[in-house]
Amino acid sequence: MPTPRLAVFAVFLFNGALFLSWAARMPALAAQVGATEATLGLALLGASLGLALTAPFAARACARVGARSLVLAGSAITVVGVPALTLATSPLQLGLTLFVLGSCGAMLDVGMNVAAVAVTRALDRPLMPQFHSGFSVGGLIGSLGAAAAAGAGWDLTRHLLTAAVVGALAIVWVIRAVPGATGDTADAPAGDRPVLKRPLLWLLALITLCSAIAEGATADWSALFFVDQRGVGESAAAAAYVGFSIAMAVARLFGEPVQRRLGPYRLLASGAVVAAAGLALVVLVPLPATGYVGFGLVGLGLAFAFPVIMDLAGDAGRRDDGTGGEREIGMVTTVAYTGFLVGPPLVGGIAHASNLSVSLGFVAVVIAMMVPAVWLARRSRAREVTRRAVGSARL
Repeated sequence: MPTPRLAVFAVFLFNGALFLSWAARMPALAAQVGATEATLGLALLGASLGLALTAPFAARACARVGARSLVLAGSAITVVGVPALTLATSPLQLGLTLFVLGSCGAMLDVGMNVAAVAVTRALDRPLMPQFHSGFSVGGLIGSLGAAAAAGAGWDLTRHLLTAAVVGALAIVWVIRAVPGATGDTADAPAGDRPVLKRPLLWLLALITLCSAIAEGATADWSALFFVDQRGVGESAAAAAYVGFSIAMAVARLFGEPVQRRLGPYRLLASGAVVAAAGLALVVLVPLPATGYVGFGLVGLGLAFAFPVIMDLAGDAGRRDDGTGGEREIGMVTTVAYTGFLVGPPLVGGIAHASNLSVSLGFVAVVIAMMVPAVWLARRSRAREVTRRAVGSARL
């Protein structure tokens, strides 16, 4: 049986691989249901809505039944839902199926992040970025598998069914090693405030929101920016996001020594500076080569934002017995999904009113906002620790 660390990494990889398996075949799915650009956009909205609406309930469920059970449930529905995409015959049906997959994605995200926090606590190592690199590696495997299936002439049903079966076998192999990581919220220490009344969690959520807006903007608009603003071909333009993704995956995979040296808050702030500077480079220097470097810096700078925030959110909810953090991770995850939901349309609206250079410049400002938010979050966490220590001393 695999170790808990390997098992959780495999769940992250499974999530990324299954997600990109269908996302990379979007042209074929669009043709299958007869979707236009407008109706396809509305169908894709279903996945984002499923993520955002389900995350709070997934956090409560995780607190009740544990991370392993939530991962198992989310994985089981995912391996059924991915091949079910091939049954859709209209954009509405596609959107409804994607809503279900988005909901499963929320269950998986909350469950695997809570399980990852349990492993980092047990090993006392800052491993969250490595776990999140599993999603990036899985996405690469899923997209390469989709390209190979399309090149071999496989239809959607054969491809997605194969991907689902392989994913199901992987989950069956590792699920028993995934930490249970459970604890009823009623067992929280007396005096703990509800998550919505804690400034620290709102600040962590704001940082994640800014990062999500930037990631979504890069994914959806980087290629179009190179075509429209820098005059390069479509294939060369697509390389911008590839560079962004590789930089992010490599930084997450090998970034543990950096996190140990800088600590989570300085790592978040310095990463935001690097990412904002990279996007400013993209916008201000009208050279394609500089743009590729700039988007690579954006991926490098944002690599630690989501995993480190998940770690900090889990730590903010940690109980004396070493459990806890489900509610806090669920709240921050919900806000992050909101960023993925509203970010790309917001950038598109600004671009429509001006141009993509202005809209990506706006995103650079959004990234820069992470720096003061990190500083405030660090102070807020220090106040919470002091308040709790004083309360314990009085007892």
